[in-house]
Amino acid sequence: MKYLAKVYITLKKSILDPQGRTVERSLHNQGYASVLNARVGKYIELTFEGDRSKIETELKDIAENILSNPVMESVHWDLEQVEQQVH
Repeated sequence: MKYLAKVYITLKKSILDPQGRTVERSLHNQGYASVLNARVGKYIELTFEGDRSKIETELKDIAENILSNPVMESVHWDLEQVEQQVH
């Protein structure tokens, strides 16, 4: 089976986000005063093939230890089965 993992990485709330602050200021300068806060993160898609339980274990390890910095970032993911493509 094939699976698509959607990995979301954001700075922890206790970490300042200068890039998010820049986006927020730019939006305010463009007249979007209703925007209260902006935080910038990363979105990564990974495609896997194999047994779901093994993939879940690998995905946890990859997301928590390779794609993110656990000291500064929070990470969560969605894993969904995808259709097999016929060649």
